Amino acid sequence: MAGIRLISTSTVKAASHKPEHPTQRIELTPWDLQLLLVDPIQKGLLFHNPKASQAKEAESESESEITLLVHHLRTTLSRTLDFFTPFAGRLATIENKDNNTISYFIDCNNAGAQFVHAVANGVSVADILEPVYVPLQLVNSFFPLNGVRNYEGISKPLLGVQITELVDGIFIGCTINHTVVDGTSFWHFFNSWSEISRGFDQLSKPPVLQRFFLDGIDCPIKIPYGKKLSDGDSLITPPPLKERVFHFTKENVARLKAKANSEIGTNRISSLQALLAHFWRSVIRSQNLDPNQQVLYRLLIGARPRLHPPLPDEYLGNAVQAGTVAIKAGDLLKRGLGYAAWEMNKMVALHTEEKLRSFLESWVEKPEILTESSMASTALVTSSSPRFNVYGNDFGWGRPVAVRSGGGNKTHGKITVFPGAAQGSVDIEACLSPEILKAIGNDSEFTDV
Repeated sequence: MAGIRLISTSTVKAASHKPEHPTQRIELTPWDLQLLLVDPIQKGLLFHNPKASQAKEAESESESEITLLVHHLRTTLSRTLDFFTPFAGRLATIENKDNNTISYFIDCNNAGAQFVHAVANGVSVADILEPVYVPLQLVNSFFPLNGVRNYEGISKPLLGVQITELVDGIFIGCTINHTVVDGTSFWHFFNSWSEISRGFDQLSKPPVLQRFFLDGIDCPIKIPYGKKLSDGDSLITPPPLKERVFHFTKENVARLKAKANSEIGTNRISSLQALLAHFWRSVIRSQNLDPNQQVLYRLLIGARPRLHPPLPDEYLGNAVQAGTVAIKAGDLLKRGLGYAAWEMNKMVALHTEEKLRSFLESWVEKPEILTESSMASTALVTSSSPRFNVYGNDFGWGRPVAVRSGGGNKTHGKITVFPGAAQGSVDIEACLSPEILKAIGNDSEFTDV
């Protein structure tokens, strides 16, 4: 691994787990199971150099500051796993020989999470933040469990954490099995760990471990053996891709929202819908497509508030539904920002409780496992959310200065949305071909905001 020196790798278990107690078993829903063949979630936070006086778990005064800090993070991670017990477990399977199917569940057996301490020799915070394009090889090396697919959680840790020392800061990279969490649960865990690190004995928002199933669904869900879990996707050679982070101020996001709503004569278009429509139009404008060619945008829609009663924000697991907007390239460009944003708004509104329940019912009858190749297309795909609490993750030495994602599930068109460092601002992390990224960087209509 160029530039990265591994210091140690260890296993962290939940602090209060008692081996004599029976382990909890957590069943997996269709929202979870459809992700078995894709990559984990990989997100991490960049900090300026913390002061070791904040590391409360000192073993001796002679230890280096960073050693104290790493020990503190390791200890508080163990305490956090007391609440997030699935993260210290493993996936497990049952072979149903009576009907030639297989079932997956989480065995909360406290086998432990992976904890890595590494040093990025000669790398500074500025080396991550200042380049126009994200230094992918470097940033990807800040994450553990690279190349592990979700179904490998049978033998691999469901959670991996890597603390990487920089010249003037640290990066905390987190890899969590995607069958166990979605983005909401991922950041709930990060927020909770930072609370424990600051000295909390209890969490302000404990996770809800019970999974949601429709009435009448037999658990565990059975997947036909024909849906063989293989690593065939690894044979696919991805095209050369680059990443760039685009920053949008609170004021400019508000301008886009007002413009989109004004063009349609409504007030229902959200800030995010307006911003993504603006980005989409620039990407399509850069490609000089046939006006009649259909272009696609896939959005991941949170399901928690759409159920009745709604699932709590603290629900641990996947509760996300994908939806697609399809428009002719000519219409997208000619009919304006408001038209594109309104099409997104209408598609999201279609995802009612009835539609969500219909998906869950039909999936049980005919399971469809997503693969990297099935997700890779000419469509843009947006994940994450500007509503996630990213910059509130204070581990005891102050706020992070940036967020970056790892290489998991990165294909052409992957658009990751984060809140910006300044309140109300939004960052778009775009993974696209070098030609498209260069073109939209030179698109004055796009860069004006």
